[in-house]
Amino acid sequence: MRGENARRTKRARALRQVENEAEEILWQELRGRRLNGHKFVRQLPIGPYYADFACRQVNLVLEVDGSQHAHQSRDRFRDETMNANGWSVLRVWHADVLRDRGVVLDMVVAAVEGRLAERMLSSEVKFLPAARQVER
Repeated sequence: MRGENARRTKRARALRQVENEAEEILWQELRGRRLNGHKFVRQLPIGPYYADFACRQVNLVLEVDGSQHAHQSRDRFRDETMNANGWSVLRVWHADVLRDRGVVLDMVVAAVEGRLAERMLSSEVKFLPAARQVER
């Protein structure tokens, strides 16, 4: 590891140390292929951003947002950047992870398995499929 990769790896590791409660709870459900055998990683660098969670197998980013993210133009640009890099983005609320973890996990499984394919915007959840799917 040299240069930019070393800096990005160091930053990703630092971000993993400051998770909030909802991210920690969700990580316990996602790690080690616990969610229907799908592999997720934390704080994956994508362009200039770091995804809270990502499933490389299907190019899905999972973001856990607190209330400070409501109607943030920065998040919209972040989502567009990830979409342009071939990643679908699923945003869920911190409170929903704490209150309705099973519902959130069902939605993540639906996204990973391709059952969420259309753009979905609501006050509870946001799903933005990638403009193009990247072959792996």
